[in-house]
Amino acid sequence: MVVRLAGLMLILALAGCSTTSPVMRDPAAQSSGEMTGVAAALEAQYREWAGVPYREGGQNRRGIDCSAFVQLTLSERLGIAVPRTTSAQSRTGRPVAAAELTPGDLVFFRTGKGPHGNHVGIYAGDGQFLHASSSQGVTMSRLDNPYWSRTYRQARRVATY
Repeated sequence: MVVRLAGLMLILALAGCSTTSPVMRDPAAQSSGEMTGVAAALEAQYREWAGVPYREGGQNRRGIDCSAFVQLTLSERLGIAVPRTTSAQSRTGRPVAAAELTPGDLVFFRTGKGPHGNHVGIYAGDGQFLHASSSQGVTMSRLDNPYWSRTYRQARRVATY
């Protein structure tokens, strides 16, 4: 746990002190400490937000929707700016294969029809993703859950360590 916390603090310190745009690196080049730090940051966000109810258009602890939760989490925990909507987030970064997911990657699902038929979460590692669910509020779910595996659409890498 101490190593995870130290890695997270290092990442946050470096991101906060940076004066130039970070360069995207291949996940194979990232140290396990960076990946552990991202996973720890997402775990901390989950502990703070677990159970906050889903609210379409919501952007705070009284209620939050999936894309606002992703935007807020990436900004506050990882220093990464992404657009507000699921549709715009789905065009951010670069595509990544499901087999190559690393903590911090965005995962997208086709959960219905029309503009509100898309869902987004953040891959947290070990086959799990963090998201604001319309039925459970902020929660952690497994990608191999039958519902999520059936509706999985794509993943995008937005991290710029």
